Amino acid sequence: MKLRILCISVLITFFCILAYSFVSTELFYDSTLKGVNESLSTYMNSFDVPYSSLDESAAKEFSKQLDGVRVTFIDGEGNVLADSEDEEVNENHLGREEVAQAAESGEGSAIRRSATVGEDFVYYCRRFTSGNAVYFVRLAQPVASEWALFADFLPTVIVFLIIDLLACILFTYVATYFILRPVENLTRQAALSDRIKTKFRELQPLAEILNDRNKDIEKKMNEIKSEKELVEKAQNSKNEFISNITHEMNTPLTSIRGYAELLASGMMNKEQQDAAYKTILKQSERLTNLIACIINYNEIDNSDVPACDVNLSKLAKEMLAVVKPEADKRKVTLIDDISDNVIVQSTHERMSEMVGNLIRNAIRYNKEGGSVKVTLNIDRFEVSDTGIGISEENLSKVFSRFFTVDKSHSGKNGGFGLGLAMVKKICQREGWIISVKSKEGVGSTFTVKF
Repeated sequence: MKLRILCISVLITFFCILAYSFVSTELFYDSTLKGVNESLSTYMNSFDVPYSSLDESAAKEFSKQLDGVRVTFIDGEGNVLADSEDEEVNENHLGREEVAQAAESGEGSAIRRSATVGEDFVYYCRRFTSGNAVYFVRLAQPVASEWALFADFLPTVIVFLIIDLLACILFTYVATYFILRPVENLTRQAALSDRIKTKFRELQPLAEILNDRNKDIEKKMNEIKSEKELVEKAQNSKNEFISNITHEMNTPLTSIRGYAELLASGMMNKEQQDAAYKTILKQSERLTNLIACIINYNEIDNSDVPACDVNLSKLAKEMLAVVKPEADKRKVTLIDDISDNVIVQSTHERMSEMVGNLIRNAIRYNKEGGSVKVTLNIDRFEVSDTGIGISEENLSKVFSRFFTVDKSHSGKNGGFGLGLAMVKKICQREGWIISVKSKEGVGSTFTVKF
């Protein structure tokens, strides 16, 4: 705790000091640049050299008058006529920022590093005319960079940081002594005594809690024995639950076997035989469908069929035609909002599974007289229904394997809880995103974004 308080204090104050240093340097640098620019503008007012005398000696003389400010004469074409620094500059200066500004508005300024001298300069340029001749006079004064200014301030900053560190250490010591020491004493009492006392009013509730804890120890020990008995019962309940689940899973097979044995015995009349055949057929079809769903689910990962162009628009329209009898039977209206010629890269089998599962679910879990809208464009495939909806607590589970909104084992709608899991796996394989929005009692919308 002491180290944590110290570290937090040091980090906060160090950051504040450094931030203040950077801001101060920036403000000082900006103020310096503004002052230098104003000085150069004032210096330029004293310029009085005829155009015919714009040579190196004139540049040096004018520079001497200005205490060494660099002076450059530039003709109207941007060529350097003379420079007080004895530099031979052949580069055209008409594109320089300060010269371009002067050519346009009469004067200009800029701040940059000089390629010839290798220092940061504040440049000030003014346009002059002599008869038909146009020329420019540019003054330049070196300035220290922001980092150079900060380097000058750094010793002072370091001193402040050292002082701050010492202050933080002192603060940590005082804080821990007056705040943490009573807590440490309380902890020692709790370890060595059954009765805890404290003179600090703020710690009195904690002392009472610890005293109550000691009183409860014996009671807790007595409860352990009872809890063990509750555990061996919880275990029995668990075993019973597993047994019941196993029984439910074996029910279809047991039913098939039982009726098959009765049929083999020849002790059933014609009516009983017909009922037995129907039961066996129904249970076997359910087991077959379940096995088929599991196989199809696993085949999504195992399939090595290469992707190809699939006309999803045509497939979706065909699927609507296939499920229309089922929708009519449930009095559900199908709404077609499918754009033509939407082509995706996949396989016909996977797209049939995806489209079929989403549309059939929307029909099966709909309300009588409801509707199902199928939307398809180049960006997304969407199925919306006005059905029973999904509760908020189940929204995160709808794509899980063997999860169904219908809580019964068989499900009145005949689902095994693999359809949406299969759709999600297909989308993941193709690199698409599937999402669902639903409100219980209002309806659901499943969206696949390509």
